[in-house]
Amino acid sequence: MKANAIKEIPQSTPAFLIDQDKIKKTLHYLQLLKERSQCQVLFSIKSLPLTAVMKQTLSVVDGFSVSSLFELRLAREVDRGDSEVHLTTPGLKVDEFDELATLSTAISFNSLEQYRQFRPLLNTAVSPGLRVNPELSFVADNRYDPCRNFSKLGVPLGQLAGQLPQGIEGLHFHTVFGSDSFQPLQETVARIEAQLSHSLASLKWINLGGGYLFDSEQQMEPLIDLIVRLKKHYQVEVFMEPGNGVVGASGFIVATVIDCFVREGKTVAVLDTSVNHNPEVFEYQRRPQLVEEVPDGEYSAILAGCTCLAGDLFGEYHFDQPITLGDRFTFCQVGAYSMIKSNRFNGYNFPDIYTFNDSTARKIKTYDYAYYRAQWLT
Repeated sequence: MKANAIKEIPQSTPAFLIDQDKIKKTLHYLQLLKERSQCQVLFSIKSLPLTAVMKQTLSVVDGFSVSSLFELRLAREVDRGDSEVHLTTPGLKVDEFDELATLSTAISFNSLEQYRQFRPLLNTAVSPGLRVNPELSFVADNRYDPCRNFSKLGVPLGQLAGQLPQGIEGLHFHTVFGSDSFQPLQETVARIEAQLSHSLASLKWINLGGGYLFDSEQQMEPLIDLIVRLKKHYQVEVFMEPGNGVVGASGFIVATVIDCFVREGKTVAVLDTSVNHNPEVFEYQRRPQLVEEVPDGEYSAILAGCTCLAGDLFGEYHFDQPITLGDRFTFCQVGAYSMIKSNRFNGYNFPDIYTFNDSTARKIKTYDYAYYRAQWLT
């Protein structure tokens, strides 16, 4: 989708756009992955639980990966109960477990304590798995590293003493975020094989997790080879559960300049959106990509959000002409973990949501005061 087309689509801003043609392109690579490796793919809906997107992925994926009861209920509403749905979470609750076990096809327990507590409550239709911590770190930011010291995510391999608990049918692990290389996965599998070699052959499935991007068939060759080898050697089903890899590149936030002034010699442009509509900008302290930026442009401006939070800033950008009121700007690569984390700080409304495919835009969701009022009315 071209920048001009993006800016012309929403009648008003802020607006969140999902380019379904981009999702279709990723699904094409996932279809090739399935055909060549015979693995199964689950869409991790924590990245974007928008039902229009979930329904689109079902043309290729085998089901969904979920992390909570609400995600699980939504997955079953979309797939009508006939797909694979894998659950893993450190937040299992006794009063929810019966429903979780009824709606899931597999549950990967996050700790040995969880497994001992809930295993007797499982029905025979649910496959019990264990999430392991391979104790290999590939993520630079410790806040997002599932294998950090004192991690709550998964059972450390060293605690298993080379043996999985009796009754475990599957293995789940997750170590990266946004990786376009499968070398971390190769290293992780090698360590797991070295430490659990006697247990792997008794499993029914292995879930390789998510965090990987799918950009080309050539890029996937190492992954395909790895999956084929695992399936042949251990006679197991192999699952992948991409989230950001499916929707990350498909998302755009379009905003309009509503004020513009100079502070200490720099132009500040206030937008009608906020980092609260894309909270990972604030969490990661990162500068999001802007479609309209001209890196060597003569003019620069700090793009700021419209809330009273001093740090509601997207960053400083360069352009080939001065910014004026009414200009529209488009943040890209925001399909994952933006809308699901967004909030109404200061009472500012959520963006309208549009889907875009085959050169046609459609508004699928809009919010009004009633949504805000319902959240806070007591």
